[in-house]
Amino acid sequence: MEQIRIHGRGGQGVVTAAELIAMAAFYEGKTAQAFPNFGVERTGAPIQSFARIDNKIIRTREQIYKPTILIIQDSTLLETVDVLAGSDKNTLIIINAPLNNNLKLKTKSKNIYFSPATEIALKILGKNIVNTVILGSFAKYSKLISLESLKKAIQEKFKEKGAEVVKKNIKAVTQAYEK
Repeated sequence: MEQIRIHGRGGQGVVTAAELIAMAAFYEGKTAQAFPNFGVERTGAPIQSFARIDNKIIRTREQIYKPTILIIQDSTLLETVDVLAGSDKNTLIIINAPLNNNLKLKTKSKNIYFSPATEIALKILGKNIVNTVILGSFAKYSKLISLESLKKAIQEKFKEKGAEVVKKNIKAVTQAYEK
């Protein structure tokens, strides 16, 4: 079972990112779940959400303490929150940061990838909302979901927001996938 923990800040769509992962996995015939960690969230406060993907029924409902995949939507959290807790040498870590960055990570993981999600979001969406964008990198590096299933999940999740929002988000995830 793949256990995915997503870290970000309130207002960045952390919960929506987990839902999109689960939806895309479902479209691929896998079992999936997504759930948030609720507390006293407010805009800008550190928050996390979780997703699980497996080929069989998922019975556990607990938080994820030993993630196989970490998605960090805001690299400033590395300085203030122990977002790497529970990770090991095999944990796939995807961080929203420029490709040429100077981040020093205290982790044993050798599977660290950077996604220029903020740059792409500002250019295409006109806002620093990176939740869908970074999922393009997630699809590429994890190989758990295809880009096509992710696009289908975005179409379903955002259809009520209009065709333009769907189109921009699909363009953004595609660009993150290709970088």
